[in-house]
Amino acid sequence: MTPREPAGPGGPVLRVEELSVRYPGRDAAVHAVDTVSLSVEPGGALVLLGESGSGKTTLARTVLGLPGRNARVTGRIHLGPTDLRALTEREFSRVRGSRIGYVPQDPTGSLDPLRRIGPQIAEVLRRHRVATTRRAARDAVPGLLTAAGVPEPERIARSFPHELSGGLRQRAAIALAVACEPELLIADEPTTALDALVRVQILDLFGSLRSRLGLAVLLVTHDLAVARRVGGQVAVMRTGRIVETGTTDQVLSRPAHSFTAELVAARAGVRR
Repeated sequence: MTPREPAGPGGPVLRVEELSVRYPGRDAAVHAVDTVSLSVEPGGALVLLGESGSGKTTLARTVLGLPGRNARVTGRIHLGPTDLRALTEREFSRVRGSRIGYVPQDPTGSLDPLRRIGPQIAEVLRRHRVATTRRAARDAVPGLLTAAGVPEPERIARSFPHELSGGLRQRAAIALAVACEPELLIADEPTTALDALVRVQILDLFGSLRSRLGLAVLLVTHDLAVARRVGGQVAVMRTGRIVETGTTDQVLSRPAHSFTAELVAARAGVRR
């Protein structure tokens, strides 16, 4: 199987089975992720919900092939029919950006502050051979920015990241992440630094991308309001394990696990 092999019909885009991630500790290994299994369907969304330190970001970065130094990873991760854990780093580098897009919490994590937005997106198109010429890549940029909800795309393409608002930077980062129409988009706390209105707009953009591209979304958050807005499925994580899964409405309205109930009650208390 090659890294470019697409997902088979009728199967999940992402399938994680019995995944564990451990790091060496002073006295014993630290289990950041402990025997986690999950899947995301084409056009579907799975929200990883949990407190800081629950392992949700480690899980997402492990799917990206970036668990960090000294990580001991066991279990299986498939993107369609492709066994991601069997890939070399060179093969995985071709998967990132083409078949898996990534939106970090801080868009400066994916945007080069010293380069204009347009050339950064064009470079991704050329690197993954979506556009075969520099002109074709350059001409595709405004349409990608428009699809990400960016106004005045030609002007934004000529701008440096520091010249944009936080919301526009995040939209540019999303345009970069989906430029090659990946099968899976991983977003790690993508709205934390944004104000309420822009947060809603960004989350709704993920919904439109799911509908338009059949994109599967794995979204990491600690915020119940974000989880509700995204919808789809939710997996609640605590100390490296998934303690409850189900539809977002089912889990957050009628939690079955005591920890989920505590999260919901704490959120309700903050809102009062």
